[in-house]
Parts: sequence; structure tokens; C-alpha cells
Amino acid sequence: MTRTLTLVALLALGIPQAVLAQTPATSTSTSGAATKAAQDDPDMDPNDAQPDFFVSTIPTTLRLPKHKMAFRLTHRFTRSLGQGDTGDLFANFFGLDSGAQMGFGLSYGVVRGGQVSFYRTSDRTIQFAGQYEVLNQQHAPLGAAVAVSIDGTNNFQDSYSPGVQIVLSRELGEHGTVYAAPAYVNNSSPDPSALVDHNDTVMVGLGARLRVRRNTYLVVEGSPRVSGYAPGAALVSFGLEQRAGGHVFQLTFANGLGTTLAQVARGGTAKDDWYIGFNLSRKFY
Repeated sequence: MTRTLTLVALLALGIPQAVLAQTPATSTSTSGAATKAAQDDPDMDPNDAQPDFFVSTIPTTLRLPKHKMAFRLTHRFTRSLGQGDTGDLFANFFGLDSGAQMGFGLSYGVVRGGQVSFYRTSDRTIQFAGQYEVLNQQHAPLGAAVAVSIDGTNNFQDSYSPGVQIVLSRELGEHGTVYAAPAYVNNSSPDPSALVDHNDTVMVGLGARLRVRRNTYLVVEGSPRVSGYAPGAALVSFGLEQRAGGHVFQLTFANGLGTTLAQVARGGTAKDDWYIGFNLSRKFY
């Protein structure tokens, strides 16, 4: 009898212990699943077709992950490669001894598919911008995003130029991407509005990125104006791009120095002026 009572007591005590022993395992499993879901965010994965957030000046539809950041540095040497004779070009080391117009910017993913950015160039132009994805190629024939921006000269104290751009992209598998980016820019002329008949610019950015090796790309873009203010040649650029982990370095040749939307709308200096430069970007994720 005593032996039977002892066995019953042990079983009664053992059942709650078994239940309590299973509770932490269930909690740990739930926490692990949540962590894995966060790590499986597709926006965190490298995109072989679109390794960067810009072609050269045209924005791409690459999504910046939510609560992540990206850095952008642009550099354009101000001496045209066609200036002077060949000896002078070599003496100036292809323009690298001349001054430069630089720019740096930061972008931040505020929501899934949406980002904001700050960008400043060394001529004291500041651009604030935002971009939001409206179509993803996984669910549609094209990727599409709406980008809005506003430039301000003299450290955002004068000559404000707001603009809106629709960015369309078509990824070619892992081989690259083609882009079309129609844009409207208000107050694109640096001259007083009283002296300019058409102070706005409508243009269509066209670009492509072609993957030639695992981490090497060829890039080309142009932004012909359709209507409005158009004093110079349409800005055109091409270059060679190299990806290295979270970094993308692009050696570029362009017929102008502009890198913001309003600067691109004003065009290049001339069709036969070519400036050497580079873009550098870094993803912080």
C-alpha cells in the first residue's frame, strides 16, 4: 500500500515538471522563427540585375530595405577631355589635376519599398528626395517607382527646383536591366523667370546596365529633353562598374557635371565635351 501511494505521488509531481520543461522550448522555437523571418527579407539579398540605386544619375527600382541605409559619393573632374592639345591632356593627367564637383548623399528605408534621401554637391546645391515602389517585377511585367525631389541652391536658400520622376525598369534575368524614367522639373532654368519663356523641363531618362562578368557591368544613360528649358546638350554618360560586396564603384564619362534631377534637366555643356568622374556607393546591410 505504501509503495503504491509513493508511486502515485511521484507521477503527480512528474506531470507538471514535464509540462514546465516543454514551455521554454516552445518559446525558444517561436523566437527563432521570428528571427529567421527577419533574415529572410528579400530586400536584403544581392540583386545581380540591379546592384545599385542609380544607373549614373537616373535612379533605379532597387529597393532599400526597411530601416537600412546607403551612402553615395559622386565626383566629376571639371576639365573637359577635349580641352587643349594631347600634350596638355597628358600633362594634366586626363583632367585629374583639375578641380572637381563632388556630391555625397545618404538614403534611409522608412517603409518597405519606400526611402528618403539627402544629397549635397560641392556647388552648394542640396537635394531632398523620396521614392516609393508601385510595381514589382515579381508580380508585373515591369518594375515601377515614383520619385519626388526638390533642389535648392546656396545650401537650400535660393532657386528651388521641385521635380517628379516615374522610374520604369525591366530586369533581364541576371544579365542586367533597362530603364525609362520620364520626369518633370519645375524652375529648371537658373535665369530669372522673366527672362525665360519656358521655365520648366520635361525629359525622358533612358538607361541600361549590362552585366559582362560576375561583378562587372557596363552602364549607359541619356536624358533627352522633350519640352521646356533646354540651353545645353542632353546629358549623356557611360561607364564601367565594379561590385565588391556592399560597395559599387563606377568609372564614368559624361558630357556634363550634373548629378541632381534639376542639374540633369539643365543638360550638359556640349556634345563634344567629356568629363571623367566616378561614383561610389556603400550599402549598410
